[in-house]
Amino acid sequence: MTEAADQIGIALQVGNLLADYVDCIDGDALESWPGFFRADGRYRITTANSVAQELPIGIVQCDNRAMMMDRVAALRRANVYEAQAYRHLISAIRVTGHADGLIEAKASFLVARILRDGRQDLFATGCYLDKVDLAGPRPRYAEKLVVLDSDKIDTLLALPL
Repeated sequence: MTEAADQIGIALQVGNLLADYVDCIDGDALESWPGFFRADGRYRITTANSVAQELPIGIVQCDNRAMMMDRVAALRRANVYEAQAYRHLISAIRVTGHADGLIEAKASFLVARILRDGRQDLFATGCYLDKVDLAGPRPRYAEKLVVLDSDKIDTLLALPL
């Protein structure tokens, strides 16, 4: 296989992983969400301002898959929040490099929030900075950094982005 074909194959795997990831969230299959990560995978939501200032703590931070599973369990059984759903729009998926056996990728996103009464709002915009492990039987995130364009979130950030 040529280098160009390898690059196309990698980009396709990264794009399919992201499409499946947002479909899981948008389809309310949250119990499957942690499975998109390695057991030691990390998930963090932060802001562009925090990234620019190199602030290490995010708005949401899960340091492994078990923490993500706990977050889903809390969403389903303990947290009280207004019923809502998301619809992700993804663009500009790019493989930006590779290091330590992981593929680095970036994609822009826009998330609309749909409330029970039918109201639809622009909820969040930003980018995903991902590190993807292609070594196993299926691609998984080693790290997903969700960087929000704005520092303001108008309500509880309940569902994963």
